[in-house]
Amino acid sequence: MSIPRRYGITVPFGTVPLLEHKDWFEETAALGYTDLWSAEAGSHDGLVPLALAAAWTPTLRLGTAILPVYTRGAATLAGAVASMCQAAPGRFALGIGSSSPTIVESWNAVPFEKPYQRVRDTIRFLRAALSGEKVTADYETFSVHGFRLDVAIPEMPPILVGALRPGMLRLAGREGDGAITNWCSPADVPRIAAEVGEDCEIVCRMMVFPTTDFDLVRLVGRRMVAAYLTVPAYAAFQEWLGRGDAIRAMNERWAAGDRSGALEQIPDTLIDELIVHGSPQECARRVEEYAAAGVTTTAPAVAAQGDDLRTILRALAPQ
Repeated sequence: MSIPRRYGITVPFGTVPLLEHKDWFEETAALGYTDLWSAEAGSHDGLVPLALAAAWTPTLRLGTAILPVYTRGAATLAGAVASMCQAAPGRFALGIGSSSPTIVESWNAVPFEKPYQRVRDTIRFLRAALSGEKVTADYETFSVHGFRLDVAIPEMPPILVGALRPGMLRLAGREGDGAITNWCSPADVPRIAAEVGEDCEIVCRMMVFPTTDFDLVRLVGRRMVAAYLTVPAYAAFQEWLGRGDAIRAMNERWAAGDRSGALEQIPDTLIDELIVHGSPQECARRVEEYAAAGVTTTAPAVAAQGDDLRTILRALAPQ
């Protein structure tokens, strides 16, 4: 079985209010994109943009990349997934993951414990609940007693796992239907794909900054890199990929409280490897490198607004 190539884009778009996304979603569909992928961290809810898209664009597949497994209770998560399955029959893909201690503990007051086990248990619970079973089970990280989902769904959605390192990547392929990853280069994709396994979808959200002003890329890119790669899970991911030396000085300065000094330690090569930048055409070629390396669904997250956003949206569309 081969996994078909899909062309996604990360939504919502920048500073565009949700109510004004209808025209953007319709243009995205007209340009030939197949997917919209939302996220959930410190901004919009992960499902509301997709619910709007379900009503406005009847052809696009809608996916979450990702919903944290800790911040919704088991039954609440099952109900949310089932609602999307009914709103977009056969067009919803669920991406879940552990998220990070900052989002889970600091922002949502939920203990960030046993992330691998929590993701695994959530997959097992959802497969049972979405199939209509009455679920009474003591999982390793939570228990559910006497829950039956009172929403019939047309079909089981694919469940994809936000994954960075071997353990979670293997879980994504073994118990999920594939993996969602980010902050990697095209050269990293074969190693990631090998851990997930064959016949699995691999979604990649790459950061796209469509400008030829490399001074601006360095300024903004260093802030983006520091925001992510100082997080322990992302730092460990980069170390696994062979970038331990490239991020070590940054993380040492960051841990010491020297934020500006940490930014100065980020090498230009790291920005070039992990952030797609350049002209719209150069960005499009770079995104295609990810697909050529084994990503089955590209989902660029574009840092642009207004006319610049429309230009890059058109440049990244299927040719």
